[in-house]
Amino acid sequence: MIFPKLRFPIKTKLTVATLIPLAIAIAICWMAGVFILSAKVATQAQEKVRYDLSVAREAYLNELSRIYDVVKLTAAFGRTAETIASGDRPALVEALAPVRTSEHLDILAAVDASGRVILRTNNVLQYGDDKTRNQFVARALKGEVVSGTTIIPTAELALEGEGLVRLAEVAVSGTRKDPTPPSPLNGAMFLFVAAPVRDKAGNILGALYGGVLLNNNKKLVDKIKAIVYEGAKLHGRDVGNATIFQNDVRIATNVPNTDGSRAIGTKLSTPVYDKVLLRKEKSVGRAFVVNDWYLTAYEPILSMQGVPIGALYVGMLESHYSAVKIDMAVLLSFVLLVSGLVGVSMAGFLGKKLAQPIKELDMLASRVAAGERDVKSTIDSRDEIGDLAGRFNDMSRSLIERENSIIELNRDLEQKVQLRTAELEEKNRLLVQTREELLRVEKLAAIGELAAGVAHEINNPMAIIRGNTELLQLAVPEDDPSREEVDTIFQQVKRVERIVSNLLKFARREQMEHGSVRLNELLHEIVGQIGHQVSMEKIRVMEQYSEAVEVIEGDGDQLRQVFTNLVLNAVQAMPEGGVLTIKSAPVQHADLYEVKVTDTGVGIELENLRQVFNPFYTTKSNGTGLGLSVSYGIIREHGGCIDIDSVPGHGSTFRVVLPRET
Repeated sequence: MIFPKLRFPIKTKLTVATLIPLAIAIAICWMAGVFILSAKVATQAQEKVRYDLSVAREAYLNELSRIYDVVKLTAAFGRTAETIASGDRPALVEALAPVRTSEHLDILAAVDASGRVILRTNNVLQYGDDKTRNQFVARALKGEVVSGTTIIPTAELALEGEGLVRLAEVAVSGTRKDPTPPSPLNGAMFLFVAAPVRDKAGNILGALYGGVLLNNNKKLVDKIKAIVYEGAKLHGRDVGNATIFQNDVRIATNVPNTDGSRAIGTKLSTPVYDKVLLRKEKSVGRAFVVNDWYLTAYEPILSMQGVPIGALYVGMLESHYSAVKIDMAVLLSFVLLVSGLVGVSMAGFLGKKLAQPIKELDMLASRVAAGERDVKSTIDSRDEIGDLAGRFNDMSRSLIERENSIIELNRDLEQKVQLRTAELEEKNRLLVQTREELLRVEKLAAIGELAAGVAHEINNPMAIIRGNTELLQLAVPEDDPSREEVDTIFQQVKRVERIVSNLLKFARREQMEHGSVRLNELLHEIVGQIGHQVSMEKIRVMEQYSEAVEVIEGDGDQLRQVFTNLVLNAVQAMPEGGVLTIKSAPVQHADLYEVKVTDTGVGIELENLRQVFNPFYTTKSNGTGLGLSVSYGIIREHGGCIDIDSVPGHGSTFRVVLPRET
């Protein structure tokens, strides 16, 4: 028995066909939305905790700045200088004790010019010991006002008062991995400031030093928490908290233990310890702190020598952001549910509307067959639209073939246009490069003509100077102390004559004199003689020559001229002094050597960098603008290249690359 195929109205088919993609789209949107929102919330949380760490750091530094101002002003004003000069300890107690009390300092003491303690305001009976080994005090006695974070050993802290020793005690708690019995922490962490005390003439009479104890300092960490999180709470708990670590031990914190007490004495986790205290890096991320999960941020606290001695921490409960993610997921689900209901209603309405225009679809199929664009029909059903599917597909196929041919022609045309455009751009680039090179060659030719005239004019007076120098050599005995200077003059005259000869060769386009040049020895010799041409009083020279750099083939005098010019330029760029670095090294994976001449001078503006090798271009009031252009020509003749990298205000680096064999 043959059963007839079921016939479904087109309205039902269109409605179902619309709802299936809609349901899939809603599901994909829900999953993508939850994922994106979660990622966004996590990113925002990370940025928030980074910002919180910056705010906490500012609060920490503000406390240090407050101590700085107190100690500095106390050292500079009032009767401090007078009482230290007179050695009047009772008067000094009267002057300093109220300051320590009113400004809430844990330490405030005075030393004389030799570094001996005159008075400790909280332990007046202990004085006379030497504090010059304390780097803060030592630098203050040299005239600096010094501030920072430091750790004072327990034995030294006892001199400041036994009360401070007891106040600084922190019992270190064991962990599951290291269940060692509690033990007190050795030493105490302080915000510390030292300032010189001067008389009216500016002479240093001694110094004041003061500080605030960080161990068990609830006031400071609570202040940081209040500034960063403004008292925010979640289910009665503080959303965020702050901690100060001495090494890897919490010495001041408002992170709660399970019993609600402060988790003072607990240790930093090993991964965070390795990153923050060993590698001196910030650590931002999710971490289990004492008894709950937090979004945390740590940064090292450095001593005056830059050594990590502790860490600053801020963190907020992860559950706070988890609640936000749940709320946003619920809201997204509600929005998508409403959208789905609206979609179902619209699908039913559209299905009903699309079932009616059968005659309109027939007319549309006829227009497509006549050449109008449309989408190919894939309908294969026993309904009204199925009767028109064959004719529609015939017309659609014809249209698709026509469009495919047009697309293929367009693609070929676009490829040809792109190819021609690329060729034109490459030719334009080569044209610009050739034009710039031609302009540089024309300018170098002008230099050659000028060099010929200048060299001709210099030759005559130099001949007289050389003759007189030879007469001086004959007149001055070999053992005369002045003979060395006369010989130096003669050598330099010969060098000038050689330079003039090189200028003439350059003007006449003569070939350079090939020879073996020991590059490192040449550079060292230039550094040794540069002091005869310019003052090197404020210049620190660093020579970094690689032993792998050996002999190159070239004209030694021309190369001497190039590197002397570069060194002179570097020294003249540092009128206030600085560091001159000359470095040689082989170029990796190439048969080349490179020389770098680096200064820490004024640098060159960006708009001037492209012109420094142009003839007659100079920014010096007494320059000719020929040195770098001539150097450029010499290096090019040696088969090498020269370029420059400069940052205004931070210095310049000239890099010369030469082949080992020309």
